[in-house]
Amino acid sequence: MTPSTKSSELPITSTVVICTRNRPDLLQRCLAAIRSLDTRPNDILVIDNSEGDDATHRVAQESGARYSIEPVRGLSRARNRGISECHSDIIAFLDDDVTPEPDWLAQLLAPFSDPKTGATSGNVIAVDSKHTGEPEEARSVSNRNPQWVEIAAFGGLGFGANMAFRMSALPSGRFFDERLGRGAPLEIGEESYAFVWLLSRGHRVVYTPSAVVHHPPLRRTPVDREARNSFAYLLLLLTEFPAQRINLIRFLLRRLRGKPLDWPRDSPEPGDIVSSS
Repeated sequence: MTPSTKSSELPITSTVVICTRNRPDLLQRCLAAIRSLDTRPNDILVIDNSEGDDATHRVAQESGARYSIEPVRGLSRARNRGISECHSDIIAFLDDDVTPEPDWLAQLLAPFSDPKTGATSGNVIAVDSKHTGEPEEARSVSNRNPQWVEIAAFGGLGFGANMAFRMSALPSGRFFDERLGRGAPLEIGEESYAFVWLLSRGHRVVYTPSAVVHHPPLRRTPVDREARNSFAYLLLLLTEFPAQRINLIRFLLRRLRGKPLDWPRDSPEPGDIVSSS
């Protein structure tokens, strides 16, 4: 799509990627909100995580978005497809069932003015939320923070429905672990794992609560599946990040003893809840 006048003023280019599967009505609402952003992206890309759907294709075309198919089911696989087809400096991901506030993209992109920032995430507000309180402050986390791995791995850096990455910080090939996420063997933690990977390599991740999207009511994962997913996710972290095993085990022991978190969680802990899809 052709960038708007406002987007051409940005020092960086951006693509918004929406991964979807057989939900053209929700996708249409999301795309309408993107068209109303104060700052427009340079590109919009719809990844259809199915063998192809005429209604989804039509909605994307009518909204001026590019359309691509990832036939193998899995949210992480669909996101990796989006990365492979992105040609901008920043790639931002939205779930198809969210609606962003008009200033969402501008707020999500702002921390990338710091070249050390590898990723940002924003605030996901459930439409039935009764949360009130003081406005949150942005939080920047690097691997110099002694608690960085637990913050990143267990929900302290936002939710995958609202996040962005610097393309130059990502590895060539696949970035999101396709064993994780909706439609994968472990329907849990793919965004948190991605944040851990970036932090472990010296990048900074910034949680930006002013970058707001609204999400349908959330529901809990069944307790037995939640427990299996959480245990398997922890084993994966221990295997893939051996330098952080002691810190991860210490965190687990504190939680088993009922110790409260001493850092804020602004997203569900992996395994806590899933979307309304």
